[in-house]
Amino acid sequence: MSFFQNTCKPKGFAGKVMVNMMNAGHAALAEWGLAHIEIQDDDFCLDIGCGGGANLKRLLEKSPNGRITGIDYSEVSVQKSKKLNRAVIQEGRCEVLQGNVMNLPFSKDSFHLATAFETIYFWPDIQIAFQQVYRVLKNGGTFLICNESNGKNTKDEKWTGIIQGMTIYTSGQIEKALKNAGFSKIEVDQNKKDWLCLVCKKDN
Repeated sequence: MSFFQNTCKPKGFAGKVMVNMMNAGHAALAEWGLAHIEIQDDDFCLDIGCGGGANLKRLLEKSPNGRITGIDYSEVSVQKSKKLNRAVIQEGRCEVLQGNVMNLPFSKDSFHLATAFETIYFWPDIQIAFQQVYRVLKNGGTFLICNESNGKNTKDEKWTGIIQGMTIYTSGQIEKALKNAGFSKIEVDQNKKDWLCLVCKKDN
C-alpha cells in the first residue's frame, strides 16, 4: 500500500506518522477555514474525519463552554485524537468516536456546527453524506467544508491516481450536492493558494 493511502484511512505505524503530519500540515488551512464562521462559546460541534484531533482542540478553544464530538473511520485517527484531547475528554466536554459519515450515529438536530477539513475527497457519495450532515445539524446550524484542492488545478490530479478512492471536487460540484441535500445560504471562498472553503446553513 502506498504511504499516501494513509491520507484516506490511516493504518498501522505509517498511519500514525500520517496523522501527526496532517495535524501539523493542515494547521494553516484550518485557521483559514475557521475564520469564515462565528462559533458561539456554548456550541455543540461535530468534526467529521477528525484525523489526529488538532481541529477538535481548536474548536474547543473557540467554544469554551460547548461540547465537541469528533468522528473518524480510522482506528489510528481515533486513538490519536483521544490522546491529544485526553484532558477535555475526561472533563466530559469532548468525545471521539469511530464511525462513518455515510451513516452518522447521532440523532437529528444534535449539533450547531459541523466541520469537514480535507476529508470529503474520501467520502463514497457526497450527496448521501451531506444529507447525513443536514440531518444531525440543528435548525439554523452551520456546515463548514475546507479543502486544499479546488478541482481546477491539474497538478492535484496526480493524487487521485496515487490515492485509491479519492475524488477532488470543484466548488460547483460541492455546491450542487449541498443544495440537493437541503442546505442554503451557501458561501464559497477561494484564496491564492487555491484553497477552497464553503459555508452553508440548515434553514430554520
